[in-house]
Formats: sequence, structure tokens, C-alpha cells
Amino acid sequence: MTDSVNAFVPGSSVQIDGAADGPLSGLTFAAKDLFDVAGHHTGGGNPDWGLRAPIPDKHSWAVQTLLDSGANLIGKTITDEVSLGILGENAFYGTPLNSAAPDRVPGGSSSGSAAAVAAGLCDTAIGTDTGGSVRVPASFCGLFGIRPTHGRINPAGMAPQAPGSDTTGWFARDAETFARVSAVMLGEPCEPAIPTRLIIATDAFGFADEPVRDALKPLVARLAQQVDDVREDIMAPQGLSVWGRAQRTLQPAEAWETFKDWINRDNPRVSFNVARGLIAGSTISAADLNWAALMRREARARLDHLLQPGTIICQPTTPFPAPLKGLPLDELNTVRDQIMCLCAYGGLTGVATVTIPGATVDGAPVGLSIMGARGSDAALVGLARVMSQQEEETK
Repeated sequence: MTDSVNAFVPGSSVQIDGAADGPLSGLTFAAKDLFDVAGHHTGGGNPDWGLRAPIPDKHSWAVQTLLDSGANLIGKTITDEVSLGILGENAFYGTPLNSAAPDRVPGGSSSGSAAAVAAGLCDTAIGTDTGGSVRVPASFCGLFGIRPTHGRINPAGMAPQAPGSDTTGWFARDAETFARVSAVMLGEPCEPAIPTRLIIATDAFGFADEPVRDALKPLVARLAQQVDDVREDIMAPQGLSVWGRAQRTLQPAEAWETFKDWINRDNPRVSFNVARGLIAGSTISAADLNWAALMRREARARLDHLLQPGTIICQPTTPFPAPLKGLPLDELNTVRDQIMCLCAYGGLTGVATVTIPGATVDGAPVGLSIMGARGSDAALVGLARVMSQQEEETK
């Protein structure tokens, strides 16, 4: 296989055939380099991370599940350093190419997985989502993506960042493949359970750039056709920026706890932005953590209230299409903060979310997120499949 988009870990060669017969027979997949593959180093996007760790002697749960279902593993993909990124630019291994918008970033930290699927190098790929690392690259690369209910997917053999928010997710270019893979990973059929109520998150749409709002109108209209009760409401009464601040407090503090022994022991090579983030996480006060934990409790209560049985919420996945590659660091900080404002609900509340492609701004993709109560993952995937089928029928 020729890696035409710099999606795969340089110098690695991982090819493992899946079971001879299974529901995913004939499909290929790639694994973000946070998932253990037996006999291969788990690199985490950094040349020093995990060097002292033994080579895994068994596959991660996610890799083993896909192999047992008949899918063939074709490689391990580049990630932002130790998953601490949202744009997909890796200072050591480069930026995977966003085939849908080659002059723009692919989104991270599951950048290589998204790039490989978008380029057609594999049918599906697994990634991780802590603060948006599946949802964002899915939006930027024009893919279906899922952040499952927190705790739904077994994390065994997946390197942690912030366990209170970490999830395994996956990508696909088309709804049929997405549903097949989701059924295996979720352990249940992804049949559509048509919602009885749709809430359009007005604060989230208001936060997104106007061209994004306009581009997503046809997708929202198609979604609304499935539902009898359509209404508008505010998702985050405290403010999306407040939810974003809470996630930017909890997640870095957890990440510091995850990586501090490595930092203290090895003094590893890390990029400036990663070092800065880890240092910031180490200085978060107990008072700020207490405030953020209370805000997380409020956010969970709010979505529990809104996401009654049969209800879904829709919002833009990202506030804008993928930024251009190579932006200055001071500009990237603002971009990251804005993205977190729309993505923070995932880590704070743990609800299920599916990102649906189908809109563009100046030729660059943007996605629509649909979220449901915890445990509604399969129903959301089924709904995305129905919407895709209806779009095909109208062509």
C-alpha cells in the first residue's frame, strides 16, 4: 500500500488478516497509534513516549473485535502527540493530508485515521475522542464519525489521556459501512429508532460561523422531516464558553496525572504546544477543579433534562471548516478554544454523538452532530443511515 496522504506511522508495517468469516469480511481498517497491536510498539505520536514500555503481547479490545469480525488491519495511523491536539498537526511526523481540503488541516488527534479513510486507503478506522478527536476530524474531512456513550466501549489496550472523558470512536466514508462497523463495535444492530422530538441547539448554531449555519440548513431540514416535534432550545444555559472552560480545566488536569510520571522520569522531547498544555494542567488549582466538577454536574443535568426518551439534539460539529495548515501558534489557540466550546459537552456529559457529513463551506466539509441520551448510540447510527438513504433517493 502506498501512503499517499501521510496517514500511517513512518517506518511501521502492520498488516493482520481478520477472521475468515464475519460480518466485516472484506473490509479493511486502520488503528490510531494509541491502540495496542500485538508485536508492535505503541508510539502515541511521540518518539519518546512508551519507549520503556514492553511491546504489547495482545491486541487492544477494539482491534481484536474488528479482527474477530473479519476486517483486515492494514496499519497504525499518526496521532497528535499523546492525543493532546485537536487540529492534526504533528511536529515529529507531519500533518496527514485532508483529501477533502488539501490546503487545510485534517483535524486531530485522530488525524491519521480520518485521513486514511477520507483518502480511500481503508474502509474504516478507529480513533479516540476525549475533547473532540473523532468528531472534529470527521467534520473537517467529510466523514461519518461517532463518539459513543462514555464507558460503552471497552478501553482495554487503548492508551489513556483523560479517562473521565476518553472514548473509542470510528470513521467511515459511507453510511452503510458506518452502520456495519458500528453494529460490531456496539454489539447490537443499528436499526433506526426514529426520534419523536428534535431539538435544534440555537446557542450552538449561533456560535458557529454564518456560512456554516447556512451550509447545514439542508441537513437540518432533512433531519426535521423524520420528526413530528421540532423545536429550538438553548443547550448550555450557562454559556457554551463556560462549558468549554470546564472541559479545558478537567481534561488537562487529568492529562497531567496520566503523563506526569513520564515527564518527570524521561524529560521527553515534546512540541511546545504539548509542553505548554501539560504545564498548564499541572498548575490547575483545587478550587478550579471543584468549580469545573460542579459545572460538569450542571451540564449532565441539563442534557438529561433535554434528552428525554425519543429526543435528539442537533448542532454544528465544528464552528467552521478546517483551518488552513501552518497557522501561527497564537492564532491556533483561539481556533482550539472555539472548537472546544462546541465539543465540550461530549467529555462533560458522556452522551452519544454521531457526526453526519454532507455540507461544505467554500468546498471544505463541515458536519452536523446529532446527540442522544447515553446508550442511544445504535439508534443514532441508524438514523444517520436513513438520512443518507433518503439523500441518495433524491439524487
